[in-house]
Amino acid sequence: MTSNTTLPYRPNVGALVFNPRGQVLVARRTDMPGAGGPPDEGVWQCPQGGIDEGESPQVAVLRELHEEIGTDRAEILAAYPEWLSYDLPAHLIGKALGGRYRGQTQQWFALRFTGQDGDIRLDTHQPAEFDLWKWVELAQLPHLNVGIKKYIYAKLAAYFAPYATAS
Repeated sequence: MTSNTTLPYRPNVGALVFNPRGQVLVARRTDMPGAGGPPDEGVWQCPQGGIDEGESPQVAVLRELHEEIGTDRAEILAAYPEWLSYDLPAHLIGKALGGRYRGQTQQWFALRFTGQDGDIRLDTHQPAEFDLWKWVELAQLPHLNVGIKKYIYAKLAAYFAPYATAS
């Protein structure tokens, strides 16, 4: 059995994508309970993903947006001032994230979406990570079913609140 403390964290980036109304994009994961069901079910999250070897977090976050939500129509506004880490639940240690990590350490960014809603495409990368997406008020983010990252989303909602205004 692998100990939670002997495995490293996976370097990761996350994106709070704000539309011109100051709302943030969330998408429903396809690999969690509730996927494919009614829109009020499932686990929702903001786009995120691993940082490739030699890749900067800024390049990684834009790449992940393109891979996960099918668009590169966004510009970075700000970065959270520190890396935020979370541990996987004990039953997923040695299974999730290729079995090589205890959780993830994430650099989060606020981005302004510069496209139209039609530019968001969940089917451009297979297998699709998300089956639905929507815009929500930033204050709602920590209250959605966001799984084990609730405390991270609470920190992000407080810190990036200045970007949750209409532009």
